[in-house]
Parts: sequence; structure tokens; C-alpha cells
Amino acid sequence: MTPIDMDASPQDGYLVGKKHAWFAFAMTFALMMFDYIDRQVIASLFPHIKAEWNLSDKELGGLVSIISIVVAIGSIPVALLADRLSRVKSVAVMATTWSLATISCMFAGSYAQLFAARAVVGAGEAGYGSVGAALISSLFPKRLRGALLGAFFAAASLGSVLGVLLGGMIAAKWGWKTAFGVVGVPGLVLALLYLLVRDYKTVALTPKLDRITQSAGGTIKHIFRTLARTRTLLWVCLGGAMQLVVVSAVWSWMPSFLNRFHGMAPHEASKQAALIILVSALGNVFWGYVVDRTGLRRARNKLTSLAVLCVITMVVFLLAFSATQSGAVQIKLILLGGFFMTCTLGAASGVVIDVIHPGVRSTGSAVLALFQNLLGLAIGPVLVGALSDKWGLQQAMQAVSVFSMLAAVFFVIAARCYDHDVRQVEGIHVDALPA
Repeated sequence: MTPIDMDASPQDGYLVGKKHAWFAFAMTFALMMFDYIDRQVIASLFPHIKAEWNLSDKELGGLVSIISIVVAIGSIPVALLADRLSRVKSVAVMATTWSLATISCMFAGSYAQLFAARAVVGAGEAGYGSVGAALISSLFPKRLRGALLGAFFAAASLGSVLGVLLGGMIAAKWGWKTAFGVVGVPGLVLALLYLLVRDYKTVALTPKLDRITQSAGGTIKHIFRTLARTRTLLWVCLGGAMQLVVVSAVWSWMPSFLNRFHGMAPHEASKQAALIILVSALGNVFWGYVVDRTGLRRARNKLTSLAVLCVITMVVFLLAFSATQSGAVQIKLILLGGFFMTCTLGAASGVVIDVIHPGVRSTGSAVLALFQNLLGLAIGPVLVGALSDKWGLQQAMQAVSVFSMLAAVFFVIAARCYDHDVRQVEGIHVDALPA
């Protein structure tokens, strides 16, 4: 098969044919959805777990943050193996691991046991978003990259919606532990079916790069050198992480917030929180498309647009969580903020793919995942929990919204480096594996 230059022009075609590419997207999307169902189901169970084990808000937040910490630690080595061996087989192993670990949570008899099981869920999920993003980016034309990655990462929002919604409903009928068993099974089925997905050929590296990435130490040194040389990658990673502090705080604590401040029963609070997360999923796809369009004339405008959207996120949430808002107005403002807050998920990943060598796209995406999980998703839930223990949950939610301003600053800096970094990786060929 003649190699296809995926980055050469807007007329590039599908690497494996449209049918195979869209099957790969559907499967990767579905697994991303169950990844976040398994991750976020616990948010709707907070009131039940807190009552049964008498936990602090900080301890509850830790049950969410531990997954992000483990994902951050494991994302780069897992993605590096996937890049050099097989992306499809790696995904099948990952999905099997996190699904079994989720099922094991239903047998936890103490906080420590549940915490350990959640850590294993994180070990299974490590690298999945990075590998999935690299696969989608390589199978589809570049002109669709931002929108497709926005849709792919919207699966995280959709999964969070379903996780919160299902968790509340199942806990109300059969107890909170049963929820883990119910949501864990579908991932096992999808893991087996994923072996039917077409992969792309491992892209040859330069001799120097191939030698460097043979060891963990060499890989770490290469990553830091890449961050120093590819400045866009560094600033986008920081910007994406800061925005995810806000996203993870809202996703994790909204059921508890509605339960405490609006007097909703846990299952009703889960339904309302699921609606807010659903709106954020729609915002992810919508803003991914809008950001792509702003970059048609001048590509760096994508980053400027992200900065503006992050500022809007902060302003809306500062208003939403102020003590002066009535209940109905507050919920409407939170819905509006939710629509804006996921603006960076797909767009940031697309920018990272733009500036990374195709041979290590999974690894480049894993660097983004490292920052997003360790400095974003891991911080939001536990930071809000710690602040809530001191100030109250509403004040804690208002305080973390300021992280969106930090995100905006980092995206503005990234825009200054983008054009130079894109030129460094233009014209590198990618080809498909045979069916």
C-alpha cells in the first residue's frame, strides 16, 4: 500500500478506508465511555459511602483522585509500549483490567480496600485515552482531527453522565456496592470485540530516537527534552490540566452539592448532576468544532479561542457559586458553565497531535494525559474536599473556578510557539496495517 501523508493537505483520505475507520472510532468511543462510567460511578455514591463509613470529604475526594494519580504514573510507559508494539492489543488488555477492578469494588469491606481497588482501576485505564487518541488521529484525515477528538473525549463526559445516573439509580434499589458490579461487566465484552479494530503500522523512528526510547530512563530524558524543545506541548499540557481541575471538581462533587444545598435526595441529585455533565459533553463536541473552524485561516487561532473559552468558564462559575444566587438561577448558571468548561478536552489533544512525531503519537498524548491527570483530574476532587472541610462545599467550588484563568494564560503562551513546532513534524508518512 502506498504510504499516505496524514499531515500534508486537507484532501488526505482515510488510512484504512471509511468503514474500518468509523468502526475503530465507534469501538474506541464506546470503551472511553465505559472507562468513565467505571471511574465516575462513585460520585453518586458519595452520600451512601459517607454515611456508612463516616468519611470526611477529603477521603471521599481521594477515591476519585487516586485513579488520576495512577493513570498519570502509568500513562507514559503504557503508551510507549503501545506505540512500539500494538495499540489494539494494548487497549484490549487495559479494558479487561479496569473492568475486573471495577467489579472487585463491590466486595470492598473498608475504605482501604475500596481505595486499593480504585487504584487498580486507574492502572487499567492508564494510557487508554492517549492510545485511543493516537489511533483515531492516524486513521482519519487531519481535517477531521479536532472534531473527532472532541467527540472521542466527549465520551468521557457521556460516561460520567451514565456513571452518575446509573450509580444513583442502582444504589437506591439494590445498594451502593451493587453499582460497581453492574457497570463493570460491559467493558469485558468490548475488550474482546476491540481485537477486530484495524491498527496502523508502527512508524519507524530515527536511529537516535529509537535508541533513546529503549529504556525507561532514556524515555524520560527524551520526554523532558521534547517538552523543552516543543514548547507548544508544554504549555498546552499545563493549560489542559488547569481547566481539568475545574471539570473534575464539578463532575465529582455536583451530586453532593445538590444533595446538601438544594435538599435533593441522593438519586434525584444524581439525575440533576447527570444533566449538567451531559451538557458538558455536548459542549465538548460543539467547542471542538468551533475551535477547528477558528483555526482554518490561521491554525494558532485555535489556542487563542481556547483561552477565551476558559475565561468565560471562570466568570460563569464565579457567579454560579456565589452565595447571592437563588436555587433556580444557580442551577442554570452551573449548566451554562458546564457547557463551556469541557472546551479544551478534544482541542488540546488535537494540538498535541499536530506537534508530535507520528511515530510516538500515543506517547505524546500520554505526556498530555500525565499533566491532565496528575495536575488536573487528581487535584480537583481532593482539593475541593479539603477546602470543603474548612470553608464549606459552595465556597470550595467557587475557589477552584480560578484555575480556568491559569489555563487561559497557558494557552495564550502556547499560541506563540505553535507555528514553529508544527513545521518541525510536517511531511512524515503514516501507513496502515493489513486487514
